[in-house]
Amino acid sequence: MKIGIDCRMHSTKFTGIGKYTQQLIKHLAKIDSENTYLLYFNNPEFEEFQVPAENFHKILVDAPHYSLKEQTKFPLVIRKTNPDLIHFTHFNSPLLNIKPQVTTIHDLTLNFYPGKKYNKTYQRLAYKAILHKSLKASKKIIAVSKNTEQDLHKLYPFTRNKTTNIYEGVDDIFLQEIQKPDLGFELPSKYLLYTGNWRSHKNLPNLIKAFHILKEDYNYKGKLVLTGKPNPLYPQTKTTITRYKLNDDVIMPGLIPESHLPYLYQQAECYVFPSFYEGFGLPILEAFASKTPVCTSNTSCLPEIGGNATLTFNPNDPTEIALRINQILTTKDLREKLIANGTERLKEFSFKKMAEETLEVYKSILLK
Repeated sequence: MKIGIDCRMHSTKFTGIGKYTQQLIKHLAKIDSENTYLLYFNNPEFEEFQVPAENFHKILVDAPHYSLKEQTKFPLVIRKTNPDLIHFTHFNSPLLNIKPQVTTIHDLTLNFYPGKKYNKTYQRLAYKAILHKSLKASKKIIAVSKNTEQDLHKLYPFTRNKTTNIYEGVDDIFLQEIQKPDLGFELPSKYLLYTGNWRSHKNLPNLIKAFHILKEDYNYKGKLVLTGKPNPLYPQTKTTITRYKLNDDVIMPGLIPESHLPYLYQQAECYVFPSFYEGFGLPILEAFASKTPVCTSNTSCLPEIGGNATLTFNPNDPTEIALRINQILTTKDLREKLIANGTERLKEFSFKKMAEETLEVYKSILLK
């Protein structure tokens, strides 16, 4: 069988989807030497990618995401290379694709929190049209959490009989004890950690308000480290820091190289994930692997992924966020319990298992 995979997001700069694609290819190469894989890339990822096995072949598409080339050039390349099946690792598949397809839905954030990035009417209409067509055209749909699967069924009832839930895993790098890297900035001895991008559904202003309460009401002496690239479309994060006079207490190092992240997790007193909405929540597993206690929202998929290994809060209430964080910081037994439960919880998730279950999805279509 010839299986095509859309690898145009095969890079950590595409955050969760990039990691998903990287790990899927890595583990498929380890478990499947029988089928032929056609991997569709843009540059620079095409040039950087090293083919992992003889049955894997990379193909340059040069069709940027959400572009006209994605809808015109990409389907022609697919038709020419003639896979028996193509797996789109994100919803944005070409409308003119005629090959049997599998689509992974990581979240439906734009349905619930449209934000400011694609706020023009034609952009919103294009998103909904492409998502709807992609879901309709898919033989199978992979949802990365049960919550995402339920959202799909609620918003698109026709997906009910062709959706399967396949969890992601954690990169092995987070399971290793690493030496302090050259971070390029001074890491405080005590700090809370957030990793991710800066968009409205990430709820960073409420995290900053909670941090202010933590300092004022609970006398917390540590810092708050917010990784990720500041987003000019969402200035509320920086304005909230300024409003509460926290410029010396909130460290914003920008995008952190993947190889440095485990150290940041391992040294943090607590990992805080205040999102209103997530499709999976990879940072929870990364914190579990790093033996760092997790305090997270009680919304969307986050209780599903965290299970009994996180302390949860209402993301709309900074006072409750501060209270829960302080409980972790000041209660040794609670910290130890969360860390132990996180280690146990992590056994439920693995990228190898994800690849095995995804391969079964391919077979369910191709071996009928």
